[in-house]
Amino acid sequence: MNIIVLGAAESGVGAALLAQAKGHIVFVSDRGSIQPKYKEKLTQAGIEFEEAQHSLDRVLQADEVIKSPGIPEKAAVIKAIREKNIPVISEIEFASRYTQARFLAITGTNGKTTTTLLTYHLLKEAGYNVGLAGNVGYSLAEQVIENKFDYYVLELSSFQLDDIAYFNPWVAVLLNITPDHLDRYNYSLAEYAQAKLRIVRNQDSSSYFIYNADDETIQQHFMAALRPMQQLPFSLHDRPDFKLAGYYQEEKLLKLDLVPGYYNGGLEQVSTANSPLIGEHNRQNVLAAVLAARVAGVGIAQIEQALGTFHNADHRLQLVGEVNEVAYINDSKATNVEAAWYALDGVKRPIVWIAGGTDKGNDYAPLQPLAQQKVKALVCLGVD
Repeated sequence: MNIIVLGAAESGVGAALLAQAKGHIVFVSDRGSIQPKYKEKLTQAGIEFEEAQHSLDRVLQADEVIKSPGIPEKAAVIKAIREKNIPVISEIEFASRYTQARFLAITGTNGKTTTTLLTYHLLKEAGYNVGLAGNVGYSLAEQVIENKFDYYVLELSSFQLDDIAYFNPWVAVLLNITPDHLDRYNYSLAEYAQAKLRIVRNQDSSSYFIYNADDETIQQHFMAALRPMQQLPFSLHDRPDFKLAGYYQEEKLLKLDLVPGYYNGGLEQVSTANSPLIGEHNRQNVLAAVLAARVAGVGIAQIEQALGTFHNADHRLQLVGEVNEVAYINDSKATNVEAAWYALDGVKRPIVWIAGGTDKGNDYAPLQPLAQQKVKALVCLGVD
């Protein structure tokens, strides 16, 4: 098969290496410049590539195109490929064809990285043979070449989910859906929500769907995506209107009630007292990760111990230091309204807020009451 890979960063180069390893003819095309480390990988593998252009005559000879998630549908090269009815898939879709490993896939507007890293940490600390990929870690495709993991924990963006066809995660986690990246979805929240819900499109009765029952947008769009998977909704509070798989009985005490008969069913208690994560949004992230770990069979004592040894990625409510009783917190990954709201809500001291960036079509009105209540000074930077 003639495989064209568009984009020569981590996912694209990984996909190219896997395609070559499986005997396909491979050509890599990137409209920008390719980083030296990726050029070296491609050169060492003997894979032909180009940069600073897409040679359409060559690209349109493809039997299948593996597209970088950063390339939008409106790009001229994608429009030309679509006109020729050439299949376009993601690296995740391609890599999933060549492994029997079980996937725990995590998406949502906010909290993906934290939940992915924590889920991976819980499985890893319990002795599972598990890999980390998607938006974090190394290319899934490149890891699949070695085929050494029994499980993968994946962070998946809506862009990555746009280009799946048959990818079927054993466990899918949907944390929340709030307006973000709407410039890629015709400024339509409904289109963005449907992209997120693609994570369950191929699930069956042997699959699990962990989702946030408190998220109104998920509830609004979920029925259209309903599949025969086993549903495990969670909430920050006990809710009689849902058969919850997990909720907080107290601030740091979870109650779990997984699928009847699965791990003996019934209510279980998990203490999150050891967790270093702060804020309401992180309580949701911890609950989702704990549910995913329990579905995978990690024991409660193992979970409680591993929560205490978790270190989150940088730029996520990260305490940089404290000088003269002033805490300096780096939350620069909060690039949308919902994430900023949860960050402000999670900090209990008076706040000097340094904010700014580029607008992505968000409504900032929900931030005003909380900012007026908690922010003592505001420093604005960035384009908008």
